[in-house]
Order: sequence, then structure tokens, then C-alpha cells
Amino acid sequence: MATAMLSFPLVDGLAKHLALEASPYFVAWARYAVASLVVLPFALAMHGWRLFPRERLGSHFLRTAFLVIAMTLFYLSMVRVPLATTFSAYFVGPIIAAALSVALLGETMTGRKGLSLALGFAGSLVILRPGSALEPGVIFAFGAGVFYACYLVATRRAAMTSDPVPTLLFQCVVGTVLMTPQAILTWPMPAGGDTVLPGLLALYGLLGLSSAACHFLVILAFRRADATTLAPLVYLELIGGAIIGYLAFGEVPGLPIVLGAACIVAGGLVLLRRRPGAAA
Repeated sequence: MATAMLSFPLVDGLAKHLALEASPYFVAWARYAVASLVVLPFALAMHGWRLFPRERLGSHFLRTAFLVIAMTLFYLSMVRVPLATTFSAYFVGPIIAAALSVALLGETMTGRKGLSLALGFAGSLVILRPGSALEPGVIFAFGAGVFYACYLVATRRAAMTSDPVPTLLFQCVVGTVLMTPQAILTWPMPAGGDTVLPGLLALYGLLGLSSAACHFLVILAFRRADATTLAPLVYLELIGGAIIGYLAFGEVPGLPIVLGAACIVAGGLVLLRRRPGAAA
């Protein structure tokens, strides 16, 4: 889960770069479409024509729909505000996911998990600075966080019994189908002809490949740990997003982002420091 969360900002940074020229709707669709092509050969090799999960199809469809909405809102946000700001608002998601997991999945909220989530929430508040004017991009990011929380809980339900490869392929294919109308309506016409198009295709290919790899790691993580344990690790995306924003787009994190990131890291350390045999 930690590896996936540190890698996702690289994917999102590439998506932001592509969305500066094409529509965020099209970039979101392309990410899923290419990921489907990447995962399909592995699914065929491992499972033959039994490509999709046979159980909990409702949960699989819900998790995919939640993620499609979350990712679309996230992309609409990141082309309007710095990546670190988008991630900051987006991280209401793990807080909501932890509460939903306790309420809907019967998971236990221990003191250690509660403290970890509280530190993460405090860090998000420091970064967001409540009372300041909210930009549309921040509102989009908050909406993305809410739907991402629903995705995390639905993923936990779907991953309990399903094989990770069919689960990922279902997510990619159904996500591509759900986003195809928005892609058709915003299909870009790149300038530059033959000299530009191959480079764009390579970037879109890298976007889909890296996205598929990250989501595969998330699915594996949810097969081995409960949502309240994994949720604080999602805050690692915030740190990665701030770094990518600075290196790729010249977005310099301010003092609130640094202080908030320190709280988030502290929350992760609280969760990871367990005594052998102690409750998770």
C-alpha cells in the first residue's frame, strides 16, 4: 500500500501534464483504456477466458463507479489548483473510509488507529486553513475524496474473496466503458502531426501502465489488511504530490503544507509502531 501511494503522484503528475493540452475527461478515459490493454494479456494467461470475477459483482461495479467519479473530479481539480492543494482536500477520503468501514464492515476502530487518523485529519486542516476562500478546484477535490472513501470500502468488500487480476481487469474495462461518452465529447485533436503524436501515445501508454500497476498493489493490500489499517497510508500521496508538483510544475509548498505533512507522517508512524502481538 505504501509503494502504491508513493507511486500514484507520479501517475497524477503525468496526467496533469497531459491535461494541460487535452481535456481532463479524455485523460481520465485514456488512463483506464490503456490500463485495460495492459492487464488483459495477464488475465488471459492466468485465467483463460474467465476474465472477470464471478462473485460480489455488485461490489465490483460500485467500487469502479465510485473510482470513476473520484478520478474525474480529481482531474478537474488538479488542472485548476496545485497538486499539493488537490491532495490536501482529497484526503477527507481516508477519514470517511475509516468511519464507513467501522459502520458498514464491522471493523474495529482501536485507539492507535483513531490517533493515526486524527493526526492525518489535523494535518489536512493545517494545509487547508479553514476560513480561507474555497476555489472550485478545492471543491472538486473534496468531492473526489468523498467518492474515494466509498471506493475504499467497496474495494475491501470486493477483495475479500476475488482474485486480484480479474478484479483489476473488471475495474479497468468497466471504467473505460463508463467514461467513453465523456471521452468522445472531449476528444482532442493534437497539433504537430507525426512528430508529436508518437510521443503523446507513449505518454498515454506510460500513464495506463503505471496506473494499472498501482491499482494492482492496492487490491493486493486490501486482501491482507483491513481498511482502517491501510487508510492512513494513503496520506503518503500528499507528500509525493507536493514533491512532484515542485519538480515538474514549479509549485513550491508553503509552510502550512510542510506542517501538515509532518502531522501526516506522525500519523503513519503511530500506526506502524506496534508491539509484537498487539492489536492492529
